[in-house]
Amino acid sequence: MNKEKRTEIFTRWRNDNPHPTTELEYNSSFELLIAVILSAQATDVGVNKATRKLYPVANTPEAIYALGLEKLKSYVKTIGLYNAKAENIIKTCKILIDEHNSQVPDNREALEALPGVGRKTANVVLNTAFGQPAMAVDTHIFRVSNRTRIAAGKNVLEVEKRLMRLIPKEFLLDAHHWLILHGRYTCTARKPKCGSCLIEDLCEYKEKTEL
Repeated sequence: MNKEKRTEIFTRWRNDNPHPTTELEYNSSFELLIAVILSAQATDVGVNKATRKLYPVANTPEAIYALGLEKLKSYVKTIGLYNAKAENIIKTCKILIDEHNSQVPDNREALEALPGVGRKTANVVLNTAFGQPAMAVDTHIFRVSNRTRIAAGKNVLEVEKRLMRLIPKEFLLDAHHWLILHGRYTCTARKPKCGSCLIEDLCEYKEKTEL
């Protein structure tokens, strides 16, 4: 795919949705961090249901740490892998309290040192909470990047690096959200809705559908 096509694709997405953001509900960088840890292999809808009950009770590192593991589990038990996630969240809260003055760090190295935080989670927090150009490649972004040929790659890291290099700079800050939303609602896994797609004429996917 050439630069002109990429530019037109992101221009259309920007015109359609000038201020895209995550569908996770949060009011602070800490709430976002916890929501993203919970969202691994889970839906944003499922995470929001749990955090709507959790955050009014505890939404700071101190408050969640004070809840304790078992109480925290009772709030997040509807989410997949909740045992491991709850343990990681408690450990993360302790590290934030002890090492970061209860603040979420705004750099990759410190974020990735937190339990339950991998490269993808760190990228979401850096991009969404701190306004840094970063690309959290989930299954949606991986699929859209390869299908459309915006940035084809064999693995998540390869796609991430190509997207960061190939997306025109003016779109880089919001590109992560446009790609996810496109994969979630239009370029769906089983049957993409090509017929109602904003970028159908620019996409290089060979097996387009009529929908």
